[in-house]
Formats: sequence, C-alpha cells, structure tokens
Amino acid sequence: MNTLKYKTTIKNGKLDLPSLDLPEGTVVEAILLIGKSTETDETDYLLSTEANRHHLKEAVESLKYPENYIYVDPAKL
Repeated sequence: MNTLKYKTTIKNGKLDLPSLDLPEGTVVEAILLIGKSTETDETDYLLSTEANRHHLKEAVESLKYPENYIYVDPAKL
C-alpha cells in the first residue's frame, strides 16, 4: 500500500486536492484528520493561566479609552 499526505484548508465548503495522476479504476481510501482551528488554539492559550487571563482582561479594558490608541499613518510606513 502506498500513502500520500496532503494538507489543505476547506474553502467554500469544498475539499480541493491536487490531481493524483492515478490509473482509472484505482481504489483509494481517504481518511480526513480534522484539526482544531488556530483561532480556538490561540484563545485557549490566552485563557490558559491566571496571568494570561489578567493580561488579556487589561488589554481589552484599555480599548475603552481612545487616549490609549496608537495611530499610524500608512503613508509614513
């Protein structure tokens, strides 16, 4: 048995795979390993410890005060 591994992201609800150039009639067994989204992993990390939760809470709280914002002129970048 030969194996192929290909990692992709679902787009518009579809799984897009490259052409495998296999002979007509080849029997293929596919196993999908569905990972957690990165967003969830980052959120879990940010809330994983008391120190992280405290830092995140302070950061969100600071967003309530526009004087804390740092404005950047894209033309000067």
